[in-house]
Amino acid sequence: MRVEHIYRYPVKGLTAEALEEVVLTPGGCLPHDRRFALAQGDSALDPAAPGWMPKRNFGCLAFNARLALLHSAFDPKTGQLAIRPPEGPPLLGNTRSEAGRAEIAAFLAAFLGEEARGTPRFVEAPGHNFTDVARKCVSIIGLSSLHALEAKVGTHLDPLRFRANIYVSGSVPWAEFDLLGQEVLLGAARLRVFKRIVRCPATEVNPETAERDAEPPKWLRQHFGHADLGVYAEVIEGGRIAVGDALEPTQSDLLH
Repeated sequence: MRVEHIYRYPVKGLTAEALEEVVLTPGGCLPHDRRFALAQGDSALDPAAPGWMPKRNFGCLAFNARLALLHSAFDPKTGQLAIRPPEGPPLLGNTRSEAGRAEIAAFLAAFLGEEARGTPRFVEAPGHNFTDVARKCVSIIGLSSLHALEAKVGTHLDPLRFRANIYVSGSVPWAEFDLLGQEVLLGAARLRVFKRIVRCPATEVNPETAERDAEPPKWLRQHFGHADLGVYAEVIEGGRIAVGDALEPTQSDLLH
């Protein structure tokens, strides 16, 4: 398998940012991945003592498809977050100040309209990532598996519907499931695959139009008997990974 794409998602539910390379650290996510989130006003999240919470507590595509219409970009050097809506002026907000975070929250709440519950907060909890699973990890999708789904339903599915960190080519469909419980070498890093990714209604949302124009969870169950696409892996030895790097199981009999 070869790495074709690397993405981070600095704000939960907002734009994917493509990377050519990145350095992974043991026990961590991709740097700046899901670093921020819009916590709904009725969420009990305490940024000073964060813990994993279900995605319904946050602005996310599963419940707020409209977010796909926003284009965002985060600069980790300055802490500036740019958000461009489909209409109207863009926002350039400072994630490092209380006033800047309040400005970002107000902008996103106004954009969501009735989907915003109470008074949402734009939140960061140092050392915490607002991911869909409690364990810090990276997500990996085999493009062969995605193509197998596309072939069954006769339609193209933008890989970004699935919001993975790493997309790999090569091997056969569903080969990544054979890696469960195994260690893999990814560039200069070593990871352990620990869970299949169960797909949710977020994947129904077209990342370009924000329309719910596909049913990947339903189609996966219909054609393959499960709703899974991709795997989660924890970083056990850090190192640089880059587009073009190999993903190789440490057990040579796997993926054959």
